[in-house]
Amino acid sequence: MIDTRGFRQTVGQFATGVTVIATEIEGTVHALTANSFTSLSLDPPLVLFCVGRNTRTGQLIDVGARFCVSILHEGQRDLSTYFGGGWKDEEPPPFAFVKWHDSPRLDGSAAALSCLVEAVHEGGDHWIVVGRVAAFQRREDDVAPLIFHAGRYFGLASEPRT
Repeated sequence: MIDTRGFRQTVGQFATGVTVIATEIEGTVHALTANSFTSLSLDPPLVLFCVGRNTRTGQLIDVGARFCVSILHEGQRDLSTYFGGGWKDEEPPPFAFVKWHDSPRLDGSAAALSCLVEAVHEGGDHWIVVGRVAAFQRREDDVAPLIFHAGRYFGLASEPRT
């Protein structure tokens, strides 16, 4: 028997970037923080993320739906906490979603990908959602990414690229 807490702490040693996945269903934006995101294929351009089966978004995501992956920068830690369900303040942090290629993009993110759900696969207590990229954008001002490791957020200390 695998100790689930120990397993989570072990895989938490893998540092990841942080994203907010958002979809709009019947006029309502549903969003969640996800670090289980990766590129999958260049041709065709595919990405994937994993979402808990019992989450609100996990129950709503379906083949053919549109979603947006907003990649967060280190100044967006509060948004990660908020969309991850750990926000403790009465008022949410300031944010806005903008309609972009038929999906809700989190304004101000480091980069974004608008996608169409191509497939949803079972993955234990999660869904593995494969999306075909329809559009992408990234900021040109070289913001540092938000990093998540061992249950904590980090910034990336490095010299700016030239």
